[in-house]
Amino acid sequence: MLDFVPNAVHAGIYRALAAGYYRHAGLDLRVVSPSATADPLKLVAAGRADLGLADPLDVARLVAAGRPVRAVLAIVQRPLGGVIARCAPGLETARGLEGRTVGTTGVPSDDAVLDTVVRAAGGDPRRVRRIALGFEGVQALAARRIDAFTGFWPADGPTAEAAGVRTCIFRLDADGGPRYPGLVAFAGRDTLTRRPALVRAFAAATAAGYRDAIARPAQALRDLVAANPGLKGPLVARQLAAYRPLFLAGAARFGELDPAAIRRLTAFVARERLLRKAVDPAALATNAFVPAGG
Repeated sequence: MLDFVPNAVHAGIYRALAAGYYRHAGLDLRVVSPSATADPLKLVAAGRADLGLADPLDVARLVAAGRPVRAVLAIVQRPLGGVIARCAPGLETARGLEGRTVGTTGVPSDDAVLDTVVRAAGGDPRRVRRIALGFEGVQALAARRIDAFTGFWPADGPTAEAAGVRTCIFRLDADGGPRYPGLVAFAGRDTLTRRPALVRAFAAATAAGYRDAIARPAQALRDLVAANPGLKGPLVARQLAAYRPLFLAGAARFGELDPAAIRRLTAFVARERLLRKAVDPAALATNAFVPAGG
C-alpha cells in the first residue's frame, strides 16, 4: 500500500512493475492507493497488507504504541518535510514566517517541522499564525489565503510553481532539522518472521526499479504515467527531478537504513515530544532485507 496517490516518489515501483522485476522475483505485486494517509499504517499493522510505505515518523508512532512493525527499506534518504512559502521581501529565511499565516495538515509532526525551521533561523515559532488546511496547501497558497504551508517539498514545491507561485522552500534537514530517510517501506512482524523471502524479493525488485529510475529517469517517468494516466507528465517530470537525488543521497546502496540516521530520527521525535515514550532505533528499522550491490 502506497503512502499517497501515485506520484513521482513511486517511480521506481512502477518501473519495477513495467520491467517485470517483481514477476521475475516470484511476486504478484498489487499496488494499492490509500483512501486516507493512515491506511497503510492501519492495514499493515493489522496484517491486511503485506507491506506499506510511510513517513518513518508515523512508523515510529506505531512502534511506540506497541504495534509490531518495522521499516525494511528506505525509499528516499532525506526528510521530505519542509515549509513551502510564497517568496516575498523578508522571507529570505524562515525567520520571516513570524507574523505570517502558515497552513498545516493538522498532524503534530507538521508543527515540529515548522517549529524547527523557524527556530533554526533565529525566529520564534510562537509568533507564526497557523491554520489547519488538510492537504489544501497548494490551493490556499495560490489563492493567497496563506503565506506558506508545511508539506513534502519535492512534490509540493513544483506543484505550487506550476500553479503560478514563486516559492521559497525551507527544508527540514537544511534548516536546523535532522537528516533521516523521509519515506520507508515497512512490514508487520508476522510478515517479517513467517515470510522473510517475500520481503527480500520485494526489496530486491524495488531496489532494481529505483536504480533504473536513477539511471534512466525518462523511462521510469513513462512507466509511471502509463500506469496512472491521470498524472500530468510535465509536472511529474519536475517532481521526479527533485526526488531523484534523494533516492540514494550518498547512501552506499539503495534502501539502506543508516543506524545513525535512525537514531537522529528517534532523538528528533523525543525532543519534539511527538511520542509519549522513547523508541528503540533497533526496533524501528532493520537492514536485514536491504539488497547488496547498490
